[in-house]
Amino acid sequence: MNPSNIIIITGYSGSGKSTALAALEDVGFYCVDNMPVALLPKFLELVSESDPEFAGFGFVMDLREKGFIDKYQDIFQLLREKCHEPKILFLEADEPSLIRRYSQTRRQHPLAQGLSVAEGIRAESAQLSALRKEAHQVIDTSHFNVHDLKKLISDIAQKSRKISFITINLLSFGYKFGVPKDADLMMDVRFLNNPYFIHDLKPLTGESEEIQQFVLNDPNAVSFLDKYLSLLDWLIPLYEQEGKAYLTIAIGCTGGRHRSVTIAKAIYEHILGSGKRVLIFHRDINQ
Repeated sequence: MNPSNIIIITGYSGSGKSTALAALEDVGFYCVDNMPVALLPKFLELVSESDPEFAGFGFVMDLREKGFIDKYQDIFQLLREKCHEPKILFLEADEPSLIRRYSQTRRQHPLAQGLSVAEGIRAESAQLSALRKEAHQVIDTSHFNVHDLKKLISDIAQKSRKISFITINLLSFGYKFGVPKDADLMMDVRFLNNPYFIHDLKPLTGESEEIQQFVLNDPNAVSFLDKYLSLLDWLIPLYEQEGKAYLTIAIGCTGGRHRSVTIAKAIYEHILGSGKRVLIFHRDINQ
């Protein structure tokens, strides 16, 4: 596990920590809300042994845990001694913004028992002042909406991620059975020579070597793949920068058995070779 992929989200109640954690989860992080700080080293030890396929790990830790302030410095130092480097994001907002958010949600501030919300905010600020100074980044969310905060956290996660967080799904299909509704990119390859009309090839599918040779030996297939793969090599990093978690590429031919299967497989192998997470599905291969 890459030690740079541990992000600790902390800060003021009502500052957007839950939204920030959701943003990390959306881009492939394994996330835990209200993680007891004393359990963090053991958790990371178990995760390291299992070698998971996550872009990183995100934890929200704050004053909901009694004793957090007293324990976090020793625990974070222990992590550093084990070659982990947790990145601390401290979220805050100005007092009027926090009061307004509590008024809108009708929630009670965790430190405002018997006090006003403003007094609870000030008490929390005092208790977290030392942690705020240790944070790698302080984020003022006073004027952020949900989308602004998610975009910022996604950008931060991308810079520290271990692996590409985008998962690419390659889907072959037949137009005669309808177009897939969840496709982000769709390509029609019915312009290629069709092995359906070759007697010996008709019963086979695009997973057979005979069909693959027939389709890929078509000069138009060679030219198409050269251009389309170059387009995908340019597009996929842009989708990653946007924070997209999943990208579905659908390749269609008439019946979904021959040409689309072969071309989807060629695209799959190309993307896989670039180190991206990619899956392949043949929707209509048995139709």
